[in-house]
Amino acid sequence: MSSGNDCQPQTLTKPTFDEREAAELVDRVFGLKVSWIRSLPSYDDQNFHVRVSAEGADEYVLKITNSEDSQEPDLIEVQTQAMMFLSAEGFPSATPYLTKDGNIMSLESGGTGLGSKKFMVRLLTYLPGTPVAKITTNAQILFEIGRLAASVDKVLSEKFQHPSVKSLHRGQFIWNLANVPLLDQYIYALGQNKYRAVVEQVIEQFKGKVVPKLSSFRACINHGDLNDHNILVDSCSASLENPQYRVSGILDFSDMSYGYYVFEVAIAIMYMMIESPDPLSVGGHVLAGFESILPLTAEERGALFLLVSGRFAQSLVIAAHTALLYPENKEYLTITAKTGWKHLMTMFEVGQEAVEKKWFETAQAYAHHAPA
Repeated sequence: MSSGNDCQPQTLTKPTFDEREAAELVDRVFGLKVSWIRSLPSYDDQNFHVRVSAEGADEYVLKITNSEDSQEPDLIEVQTQAMMFLSAEGFPSATPYLTKDGNIMSLESGGTGLGSKKFMVRLLTYLPGTPVAKITTNAQILFEIGRLAASVDKVLSEKFQHPSVKSLHRGQFIWNLANVPLLDQYIYALGQNKYRAVVEQVIEQFKGKVVPKLSSFRACINHGDLNDHNILVDSCSASLENPQYRVSGILDFSDMSYGYYVFEVAIAIMYMMIESPDPLSVGGHVLAGFESILPLTAEERGALFLLVSGRFAQSLVIAAHTALLYPENKEYLTITAKTGWKHLMTMFEVGQEAVEKKWFETAQAYAHHAPA
């Protein structure tokens, strides 16, 4: 869900390859003949699910990065190497199919009416599973997602090395949770309504209560976008009354950046709330899973409510802004908004103290009875 490496999403040019052009790209760059192809939804890149007539694994995702982000090959290289590293560490992460030249990516031109624009192209292994957004979550999978969020950041921060890893210090990157104050310049997209007032309140509280505390949080590399469409799950039980799930895929590393451990759990909580029939209860289960790997400090816990609220604000404001630029993609861009506004309003109506009490008491219960 990336929006460029600066705070100007409007400079993006989303790729516009049709299915025939995409299939030709796979043949020309990767030397594979496409037998079947279909477009996948995407925020500001372009993705295609492809099947090829080759031996072995024959399903891939062709990922064509927007023109702005394509100008940062070091960043895309690090993100792709991180995926390969996580796969080698046993995480269900995609890995790239090499180009005919033996590279993990290639800068290509093309797409309908885009002239000389260049786009970074990768072919990634297709991961099976169902997006979390399509299942009814339960305490077990929410706990597992919390564990996943902590485990991914911990292993990346402690063991991942790459010559260009400094490119993950992304400064003004609009999706980094530290940059909630940058939403001021996009808030116009909301118009004048009750929602705008709540977002303005989130931004001001974030500036006053979170920004001064950032230096006390533990720094790490964040995946940055463990949302309900970027985590895939498989059912691992036959019970319809109490299904058990395991994570089968982690998608989309384009929002990776240096941040803080507490950012990742806040982001996961926020996105797991989106489709939940009981959104305020979600946080405690995700937090318990996260803290089974990485217990939060008192300062980090104290910022959690505003960090979750801040991510809601980012998602809702940037989506509204981007939908003005790409109205043809509005349905996908505003997926979060369908329930997101309601959840954010509810959080503020219930209040920080009551929401935190619910989260922390749920998480505490796991200390005595962790799920199997």
